Amino acid sequence: MAYKTYQTKEKGWALLSAAFFINALDVESYIFDPLGIELSSEAYRIVSEIPNFFIATLLIWGAIHLKYEVSKLKHIVYLSVFLVASYVWLLLLATNVFGDNFILSSLFPSFAYGGALIYFGLVLKRHKISGHGIDALFPWGLILLGALNLTYPFTRNLDQFVPVGFSLGALFRLIAAVGAIKFVFNPFPHIEVSGKQDIPSGAFLYYTKDDVSGKFGKWESKSGLVMITREDINRLKQWINPKATVFWITRAKEGRLHDSPAIYAISPTKIDILMDFIAKALQGGYSIVYIDAIEYLILENGFENVFKFLLNIKDRVLTRGGTMILVVDPNALETFHRKMLEREFSGD
Repeated sequence: MAYKTYQTKEKGWALLSAAFFINALDVESYIFDPLGIELSSEAYRIVSEIPNFFIATLLIWGAIHLKYEVSKLKHIVYLSVFLVASYVWLLLLATNVFGDNFILSSLFPSFAYGGALIYFGLVLKRHKISGHGIDALFPWGLILLGALNLTYPFTRNLDQFVPVGFSLGALFRLIAAVGAIKFVFNPFPHIEVSGKQDIPSGAFLYYTKDDVSGKFGKWESKSGLVMITREDINRLKQWINPKATVFWITRAKEGRLHDSPAIYAISPTKIDILMDFIAKALQGGYSIVYIDAIEYLILENGFENVFKFLLNIKDRVLTRGGTMILVVDPNALETFHRKMLEREFSGD
């Protein structure tokens, strides 16, 4: 399950990378003229619009993978319709249906490209990137760049706006690039586990916190601990290892709340972002994942989504020889759901 999810997300990023690469090879006269490269006006009219359709297709497809983790039949139908419409539009350009009307000829390609950038940015903002911090510049840069491209048919031939438009485009690309770098190269710092962990590896389910203490002793004092919890923040500051990382599930606020231990507030609906954070923590040397906010996560996301989330974490933890601990109130679960958790998470 974890590997499938990981691979589908990697497909999304690969499609985004391909879109940006094509964008870097965009056909524009202001680029070709200084290089001494000439295209006939008939060829340029068609070739200059093709990248917009390619990039829009890749962006939409990549966003679908990031949001849904799979291309469903309806998504394939939508993309197919878009590709057919793109082909028809290129045929219309080739037959010079629009004549010399630049606005009409570039309207659909520009709207497709700009709309795809905005859609990808919104997917990143909603599902992958927290609303605070430098990494939030990534989706906002894409959204602003997309909005700018929506104006292209109307502003491209306005001499007084051209330098402003190019400057804004460069600025929005820079904003997106800074956010992307922060997002990609922001792993949890590598930690050295101090002392013997003496915690058995595996995935465990308990119905009370006392049961956890009875099994693992003072687990909260161990280094390399990641918590997903609704515990009182002031109590957490005094209770757990200062090297631990806590994700406090709340709708009230978002962002970093405390440094040592590191406590982050995060919305219960952003389990994709939470999954990425946990994956980075495990890569950085954290080895114990404790979760006691299952009921709240289920309330906000539904059992199926939370169950997939838990299995994803379980697979990642076990492949690294770590420990995953769930604490859940059995009375808050339907019998079938409780049995599903018991089948995947041992209580031994």
